[in-house]
Amino acid sequence: MSLLDELLEDLSGEGFELRQVVAGLDEAGWRQSTPAEGWDVAAQIAHLAWTDEAALAATEWVAGDATAWDELVTEAIKNPEGYVDESALAMAMMPATELLQHWDGVRGQLAEALANVPHGQKLPWFGPPMSPASMATARFMETWAHGLDVREGLGLAYEPTDRIKHVCHLGNRTRDYSFGVHELTPPAEPFRVELTAPSGEQWTWGPEDAAQSVRGPAYDFARLVTQRIHRDDTALETTGADAEKWLTIAQAFAGPAGSGRAAEGAER
Repeated sequence: MSLLDELLEDLSGEGFELRQVVAGLDEAGWRQSTPAEGWDVAAQIAHLAWTDEAALAATEWVAGDATAWDELVTEAIKNPEGYVDESALAMAMMPATELLQHWDGVRGQLAEALANVPHGQKLPWFGPPMSPASMATARFMETWAHGLDVREGLGLAYEPTDRIKHVCHLGNRTRDYSFGVHELTPPAEPFRVELTAPSGEQWTWGPEDAAQSVRGPAYDFARLVTQRIHRDDTALETTGADAEKWLTIAQAFAGPAGSGRAAEGAER
């Protein structure tokens, strides 16, 4: 199985599990608030559906039809800071049944389209162009992270799987971005990152002899880089001031620096 095939399989699995969480909700459930201020469950699903639509438009651009992608870019230029959120919140006003059907359709179309992008071709995006594998990783990260928000809003437990390795990988890849988005100079040397997967497997990134390191549960790291947990509430351990600084600003998603989560017990 190729890396892209694995990513698409895991993306499909994560999306299906989240779908099962929301499929049986009544209207009150869809309007249940989540940890993201001003976003209910419907807004979380709408955000995923809208971003899947945008990614699908990027694959159409590669295939020679630039219509949908050009329209997205034109609208985004008009409101670069608020366009994505406003579009998602507008979509969230759809009847819940229609919204779920729409998300089902677009995520299925996206998976097929990503699988068929010609080898070596990159997709246009709002930041640097992305390979199909990078796009699938980003879509997995968002599906997983917003799925956490939905479950937390609904008071449901979540049992992590080793699929979160994709989130951890992206978290490592975006280390320098995290420093840059905070207008800080990224460290010159790589870090060693050693994480324990939900299955107990050990995952590592970076040279063994790196002077600075991060070690601990992969689930904590994945939540931290998606800003779903405060640094103080993790069991992650660091060696080195830069490694510790990273854990306070880590951000695996694009856009301005996120505000993160307050520590447990802190006033909101």
